[in-house]
Amino acid sequence: MPDARSGPVRALVTRLLVALFALGATTLIVYLGRDGYLDNNGAGDISMMDALYYATVSLSTTGYGDIVPVTPTARAVNIAVITPLRLLFLIVLVGTTVELLTERSRQSFRIQRWRSRVRDHTVVVGYGTKGRAAVETLLGDGVEPEKIVVVDTDRARLDVASGLGLVTVSGNATRSAVLRIAGVQLATTLVVALDRDDTAVMVTLTARELSRSISIVAAVREAENVHLLRQSGASSVIVSDETAGRLLGVATRSPAVVEVVEDLLTPDAGFAITQRQVEPAEVGGSPRHLPDIVLGVVRGEQLYRVDSPSVDALERGDQLLYVRKATPPDD
Repeated sequence: MPDARSGPVRALVTRLLVALFALGATTLIVYLGRDGYLDNNGAGDISMMDALYYATVSLSTTGYGDIVPVTPTARAVNIAVITPLRLLFLIVLVGTTVELLTERSRQSFRIQRWRSRVRDHTVVVGYGTKGRAAVETLLGDGVEPEKIVVVDTDRARLDVASGLGLVTVSGNATRSAVLRIAGVQLATTLVVALDRDDTAVMVTLTARELSRSISIVAAVREAENVHLLRQSGASSVIVSDETAGRLLGVATRSPAVVEVVEDLLTPDAGFAITQRQVEPAEVGGSPRHLPDIVLGVVRGEQLYRVDSPSVDALERGDQLLYVRKATPPDD
């Protein structure tokens, strides 16, 4: 779960510095007031080492009693200064111990609370270049960060995702236990953005076994593996290398076309392709006569182009794929 607190190493170093400050301050106070202390071992004057020894046993509440304050001034300083330092020292040590012991329970409670509330979220497996781009598109389309769960084995990638407010799960997504932690069985969409096609197939099979209704969108590098993803249960498969190659080919003749395509694929700038429900007033009409630039109609699980005779008359429950303005024209 995202956590805005400082890292554990920094927290421990800070507490260690506080403890060392309390120990050093107590040592200095005792040494400066050494005339008010008595060494029962008969070692003579209190040295700096004796002062450090007294500070150590005093702050840790060991209290051997071999070095004790005997004058009223030394005892008053013990009451007014050393006792608060002792309490500070104990709070730092005990607080650190208690926090380390309760951190796992606290994190487990937060995960259970999140899992009890989250529904209809999106799980992104793989936070490399493709995964990050998919998340950026989702966020640009208005999806809340806490509605996105990132699964990866790379701790550095998960730290970056957590910094954006996303929920992260560390583990191999081919294991059903990891996908259960990510809440795949309650999610609406799974995005498989891995670098290996065989791993993508395994993740798709595992996710489909956990949920028969989840929409699985997977990316593959080789076109020959598309049928494997579809047989494994993928709802949509994108061939990343071939798509990039087609855009490169188009750019050689019509670079402006590539610019428009990139604009349409960016949800928070220029124009964007999006999907919406047919409104009651639009039922029975033709999608070509709507004020929106409609590209296609989704009826059931079938996609029809806008010029298809099957969608000359819109029906209740249809979904429209149309071009919307993401930013004002001046931008």
